Amino acid sequence: MAANVSITIKAPVTTVWEHLTRPELIKKYFFGTQVETDWKPGSPIYWRGTWEGKTYEDKGKVLEFQPHQRLSYLYWNSFSSQPDLPENYQTITCDLRSEKGNTVLTVRQDCEDSKKEHCEKNWRMVLDGLKKQVDSGRT
Repeated sequence: MAANVSITIKAPVTTVWEHLTRPELIKKYFFGTQVETDWKPGSPIYWRGTWEGKTYEDKGKVLEFQPHQRLSYLYWNSFSSQPDLPENYQTITCDLRSEKGNTVLTVRQDCEDSKKEHCEKNWRMVLDGLKKQVDSGRT
């Protein structure tokens, strides 16, 4: 099962891509999370921060990096009750396409049926924050 969330942002794909891949921009809309990676397929990726007073380090591996088109990675959530094993990683894919000068961003996350609604709610919050950031011209 997969959670799917799409949003249309009034900005070119190049601008939205920057906000998806530059750690200093990600931190502003993604709950203060600091992302560390070189974005090369096969490279590790880490998300570090504090959520509700608890420090976390989520991790994964970059699968695809097609500038201005697709970003895909494996993801393990340190807050989950699942051990850090390959079978407990989820695939997250961000697809971008241009539509009449705007960008349509679709995020797909593999998740269990019982968690699909929760995953979609979280991604809506993240994408709403991204849209506000891009629309406001904040960088």
